Amino acid sequence: MVSLISGLLISVFLTACTRNAATATPGDTGSPASPSDQVSSQESDWSAVEKLEVKAKAMIKLDGCSASGDCASSPVGRKACGSPRYYLTYCSKTTDTASLRAKLEEVIKAETAYNQKYNVISTCEMRLAPEVEVSGGKCRAK
Repeated sequence: MVSLISGLLISVFLTACTRNAATATPGDTGSPASPSDQVSSQESDWSAVEKLEVKAKAMIKLDGCSASGDCASSPVGRKACGSPRYYLTYCSKTTDTASLRAKLEEVIKAETAYNQKYNVISTCEMRLAPEVEVSGGKCRAK
């Protein structure tokens, strides 16, 4: 009996943590879209967020710093509850920090719009920036 209840609770939790498509999207004309249209649109919208994220990751440089104080981290994305999904670590001496932050801001805006459009729910744990250090000539999170 306990395992049945545990299984049910886990199932409910996992269902609540997934991206959910809304029944209506901004700009709807009132005509119902088929479920497959909503899924493909949602997948396409998430793919756009991921493409921005890949561009941001391509901008980072890990090497070139000799002191841990030269390493930095920046938040990536925006969970529905407001915290970043994770942080990118990089060498601030060799990474174009201004361009990286601008690109990461695009990711945040795109993911925030996605979350609102599809009524996404998420876990609400707060992700804090990691401590960073130089190890083996490269910046990394501790």
